[in-house]
Amino acid sequence: MSPRRRALAVLVALVVLVTVVVVGVRVIGSRGPSVDPDSRPAQDRPGTVLLVPGYGGSRDGLLRLAERIRATGRDAQVLTLVGDGTGDLAAQVQVLDDAATAALAAGAPSVDVVGYSAGGVVAGLWVVRDDGAAKARRIVTMGSPLNGTTLAGAAVSQVPGACPTACRQLAPGSAELRELAGAGSAVPWLSIRTADDETSTPPETAVFRGATNVGVQEVCPGARVSHSALPTDPTVTALVLRGLAPGPIDLTGAGCA
Repeated sequence: MSPRRRALAVLVALVVLVTVVVVGVRVIGSRGPSVDPDSRPAQDRPGTVLLVPGYGGSRDGLLRLAERIRATGRDAQVLTLVGDGTGDLAAQVQVLDDAATAALAAGAPSVDVVGYSAGGVVAGLWVVRDDGAAKARRIVTMGSPLNGTTLAGAAVSQVPGACPTACRQLAPGSAELRELAGAGSAVPWLSIRTADDETSTPPETAVFRGATNVGVQEVCPGARVSHSALPTDPTVTALVLRGLAPGPIDLTGAGCA
């Protein structure tokens, strides 16, 4: 073989090798957390409900939602995030894991997690980082930018100095959001979105692969629900309670509340 042909053969082999490696990395990265069916909490034994606030850490709306959940006979706790909730999401994941561990140690058969806005991303990171699928019976998210929000993306590119750590982590394509691949299939998950969302943009960012996805306007045509109104809106509350019910997630007959 001539030197020129030998060099060409080596180049082709390198291209093939790089392609195989890249494809392999993509496949591995999309598998999501492995789940042992025998380690999953029993779906008919609901336990403590942990509510995770969103970016900024405000608990007001979730405290009202927690009251509605307690009215059904469930224990519900609204978590307090580290700092103002704009720091590294890893710290918020730790808060959730500590609360789940404490609830299980106190005798709860499982935990259900309700994540509002960025709180839903925290729930997903908890699933993939801390074996949350073995602790959570159910996850319900409201207006969560599970595929990133263009609002954060614009801040990163235009005013990076005004975009704290969590803001950068919620920008489309961030390393944290790439971690979420497969989490929606690891645990029964209901993701609720609203067409009027002005924070998690576009609203379809809340459509999560593997989850049961529903738009407020799909069950209540004409409803106007902003991002901040999600935790207290009656129709959204009704959907959350359906998602937390002992049986499988079933939205049959859901409508305006």
